[in-house]
Amino acid sequence: MNDLSQNIIGYDLWHLKLPVTSRRDHGIGSVEGACEVVMLRLTSEDGTQGFGEASPWSVFTGTPEATFAALDRYIRPLVLGARVGDRSAIMARAACAVAHCTEAKAALETALLDLAGRISGIPVWSLLGGRCRSTTPLSCSIANPDFSQDIDLLARLREDGVRIVKLKTGFKDHAFDIMRLEYLAQNCPEFSVRVDYNQGLSIEEAPTRVRDVARFNPDFIEQPVRAHHFGMMAKLRQMTDVPLLADESVFGPEDMERAARESICDGVSVKIMKSGGLTRGQTVARIAAAHGLTAYGGDMFEAGLAHLAGTHMIAATPEITLGCEFYQASYFLKEDILEEPFRIQNGQVCVPETPGLGGRPEMAKLNHYAVAKAVSE
Repeated sequence: MNDLSQNIIGYDLWHLKLPVTSRRDHGIGSVEGACEVVMLRLTSEDGTQGFGEASPWSVFTGTPEATFAALDRYIRPLVLGARVGDRSAIMARAACAVAHCTEAKAALETALLDLAGRISGIPVWSLLGGRCRSTTPLSCSIANPDFSQDIDLLARLREDGVRIVKLKTGFKDHAFDIMRLEYLAQNCPEFSVRVDYNQGLSIEEAPTRVRDVARFNPDFIEQPVRAHHFGMMAKLRQMTDVPLLADESVFGPEDMERAARESICDGVSVKIMKSGGLTRGQTVARIAAAHGLTAYGGDMFEAGLAHLAGTHMIAATPEITLGCEFYQASYFLKEDILEEPFRIQNGQVCVPETPGLGGRPEMAKLNHYAVAKAVSE
């Protein structure tokens, strides 16, 4: 049976803790030691398997425990026995079955797309409307509180052909941020620099600090204040010629409509983990573009499978024009979970051309790094 009318008969989950190489600080929190993801495997009647990854962060989208429970208890009954080709109906039911848990829904849609693509013999980007690009420029974040380690990372990025970096700011003092911006300007002129506060500034200090940072003419300044401070975001946007981007203020299409209406930003970070899936991510980018706003492909603390999902989404979404941040599998994790490395060449993420996502996790790694699982042996 090689068509999409067959039923889904297998549904397996792994909660993984993946060791990382260093500490990374953001305005709203830190990651050190390991990042946690949840892997989903769907199996169809003919034995074909599709995989999806949920990459939550407790201070941003939610906890891995909540994601695992959402997938295991609330979403599982909606999927088992459903037809592979009924993706839209399955996703609509999942949206109503459990509130929030956007990462769980992103993993579900990713696995459904991977499964359908493998059965049909086509890449996921083909299921999302067709490919508009074959590569996407990679941005790597500079977020280590020990800047000497990031200087070593910059040397590696330069050697690998990566030419975009995003400086994470607002997690230490302002002088630390300015010192690093000065270093980049003086020692790394070939890099395009972006700045991301991840909500790290108070409304009192934001105007002065954003103005200071704008003097370095970064590509953009992202989410200086808390997500709900729409009024301050709008004010900051008017204070500088440097584009202001929204991240935590915009999860899904509903938030994007409000952000555009209230003029809080010049662009948006599109993340499938925030939006609740690839198709909703595409919708966010298209709403932004309809209002004359830009978009780029952001991510969470992801492994390679989620990177692949984001790569396919961007490949099929011409409105996402500012590159992507899919660096963790290559530059942050001690070991990724994919059978074959996530492909980056000359600073560009390469779009797969093989069926489904174009890659799959190595089963031995899933079992090795699992701290919880719900698997039918």
